[in-house]
Amino acid sequence: MTNTDTLGEACTRFEQIGERVNATPELVRRGRYLSTTLLVGIGQVNYYVTIDAGRITAVERGPKLTVTTALTIRAEPDIWLKYWEAIPAPGWNDLSALVKHKRATLEGDFRLLMANLQYVKDVLASPRQARA
Repeated sequence: MTNTDTLGEACTRFEQIGERVNATPELVRRGRYLSTTLLVGIGQVNYYVTIDAGRITAVERGPKLTVTTALTIRAEPDIWLKYWEAIPAPGWNDLSALVKHKRATLEGDFRLLMANLQYVKDVLASPRQARA
């Protein structure tokens, strides 16, 4: 698979994140106290994910210079695809593991992240359902 194919597949899978999250009532309920915007970087492509009371109301491809984001999470497309495997290998299965092994970067409001950690992790892992 070429880099362009990898980027295309990762972007296609990520763009369905809103539908997957909003179709999971337990996940929406878990995030009911969170309303913010996340920036998720897939290689050089930026996505702005708007969350309102746990529901994803928008997934917009950037850049958007006037949007303020609370958290930024970035990784290369091949990293995201390994993370989204139906059963990821050890070290690829958790957002914290990706950051710890320097496969992904995470910056922003860590208080907001820690208060909503499981929700954010589950949102970012929701593309796994595509292959399960």
